[in-house]
Amino acid sequence: MSAYLTELFSLAGRRALVTGGSSGIGYTMAEAIGRAGAEVVIVARRRPELRRAADRLAAHGVKASWISADLGDRADLDRVVEEGGEIDILVNDAANNIRKPMAELTDEDYEQTIALNLTAPYLLGQHHGPRMAARGWGRIINIGSQQTNSAFGNSGVYGAAKAAIAGLTRSQAEAWSRDGVCVNTIIPGFVLTPLTEPAQAIPGRTEELAARHMSGRNGLPADFAGAAVFLASSASAFVTGQQLFVDGGFSVH
Repeated sequence: MSAYLTELFSLAGRRALVTGGSSGIGYTMAEAIGRAGAEVVIVARRRPELRRAADRLAAHGVKASWISADLGDRADLDRVVEEGGEIDILVNDAANNIRKPMAELTDEDYEQTIALNLTAPYLLGQHHGPRMAARGWGRIINIGSQQTNSAFGNSGVYGAAKAAIAGLTRSQAEAWSRDGVCVNTIIPGFVLTPLTEPAQAIPGRTEELAARHMSGRNGLPADFAGAAVFLASSASAFVTGQQLFVDGGFSVH
C-alpha cells in the first residue's frame, strides 16, 4: 500500500467492536477493518462460530478477540460494554428478522426485534459515542436495510426498527460529529447471508431478487469490505449522518 493510501485508509492503532461479527456481513466488515490495521472484538451469540471467526481473523494477521452475548438481553449488553473496553470504531450489525405477516406478530416478536435491532445499537452508542467524542475521533457504522426506506416482504417490526436506525444515525451524528465522530448507515441490497436463508429457501425467490438488482445479482458479504474500511477510516472524515447504499442498484428501481 502506498503512503498516500495508508494515510487515507490505515486503521493501525484503532480498536473496533463489531456486533454480529461471526458471520455474514458482520464478519466481512470485521475482517476488512482488521486487515486495515485495527484490533477487532467480535460479538455474537454462538461460541463455536465465534471461535472459528476469530481463527479466520488470526489467519489474516488480525489481532482479534470475541465475546459471546445475546445483545437482545440487557444484562448481556452491559457485559459487552464492560468486557469490550474502549473502542474507536463501533459496527452495529447484529440483527434478527422475524418474517411473519404483520397481523401474526406477537408482543414477544416485537420486543425481541426492537431490543436487538434498535435498543442495542442505541445503548452501545450511548456508551461509546461520548467517549469517542472526548478523544476527538470515532466512527459508528449502523447497518440498515431496504426496509429502512421502503416496505419489502413482510417488513413488520423489523422494518420499523430498521427505519429507526436511520433516525438514530442522524441523531448520533448531530450529537458527536463536531467532536470528530462520524456516524453513518450502510443499506444493503438482498445479500446471501444466514439472516436471509428463510427468503432464499422460497423457490424462485433468490433469482427474482437477483433480477431486481441493477447489477444483475444478489449481494455477497465480500461486497461490504470496501465500504467498511472507508467508513471506519479517516477517508470518511466529512461523511456523517448519511446512508450509504451498498445494494447493487436495488433501491433505485
